Amino acid sequence: MDKSLLIDVISRANVENLKMYFVTRVLKEGIRANSRVLEKFDFKVYQIEITNEVRQYLYDLSLKQFKRIEENEDLHFFDYDIVADETQHLFTYQIENKVGSFSDVVYNQLNGSPQKITDLNEILQDETLWAYCTEFELDSNKSFYTFRKISPGKVGVEKQKDQEKKSIGSQIRTYFDTNTNTLSLLKSETVYLDKQIDCIFYEETFYVLKKFFFEQLVGLQEEYKRVAEEVANSMANHECFGDIKLLSEKIEKNSSMHKKLIKLQKVGNLNALSPRTINKLEKLGRKKNAPINVKDGKIQFENEEDIDNVIKLLCDYFKTGDYSGKSYGTYAGKVQTEE
Repeated sequence: MDKSLLIDVISRANVENLKMYFVTRVLKEGIRANSRVLEKFDFKVYQIEITNEVRQYLYDLSLKQFKRIEENEDLHFFDYDIVADETQHLFTYQIENKVGSFSDVVYNQLNGSPQKITDLNEILQDETLWAYCTEFELDSNKSFYTFRKISPGKVGVEKQKDQEKKSIGSQIRTYFDTNTNTLSLLKSETVYLDKQIDCIFYEETFYVLKKFFFEQLVGLQEEYKRVAEEVANSMANHECFGDIKLLSEKIEKNSSMHKKLIKLQKVGNLNALSPRTINKLEKLGRKKNAPINVKDGKIQFENEEDIDNVIKLLCDYFKTGDYSGKSYGTYAGKVQTEE
């Protein structure tokens, strides 16, 4: 959808019919350790009654972000790309791309009659509060939804006797009562709502405003890590690589590495690497000022630059414009097939 068409849709929203939902996540029973992350969890939707004050708050913060999208002429929606810049673009993510168990939230649960929350504390004993969602009704048959990922530190519930149950532990929650000018203890459940929207869902498409948090929300980040570990494992078993311990450490600490390895898998150049083609890779590395570390016929990862250079070269990161002849670097780009 063109940005102007989306703006037209969301501009029809009004505050009167706004509804709010909490989305929780729970590990499926009997799940196997090697199962796809996108299928490991169940998501549950609960409707929560809100006051007019909260309703107006949610509407106003949403409206501000809608206007920001509309007024920024440099912001446009692009097809979702794993390694694309997370700050300069907005993205569309088609539901047919599959988002695992989360698709049940937007396909089925929100369209049904979600259970209404009467005791948030009771729900959070077994489930993790994952996101909040607002529904904007356009008419009796059509709505669009906004989502925001909730971080664990934004939730507070009463501490139970069972020490394993979710609670705020050693923290206490207080509020300043302006009527009495005193600090009082807050004993009920609390959820802090950020003034951000991660994505909008409308007619089977996610419009992604905050790429990092959207990937957290639907479980893509966890899935990316799993795939990155598979790629690293294939390197460990590849005849052209030495020890990959440093790469494994980077996968644990650096989510951007996950996406680069997924790009490497999609490009497919790792499969074509052989002892015969390492010389070609070495020459290319010297030409592009991205030398690779080869000892005894094997690629070595002795520092982070070794890793980055090898991945860049195998991902065809270095590109040359057909017309200008200018060189530039990017992980983005799709293989064009000639008809």
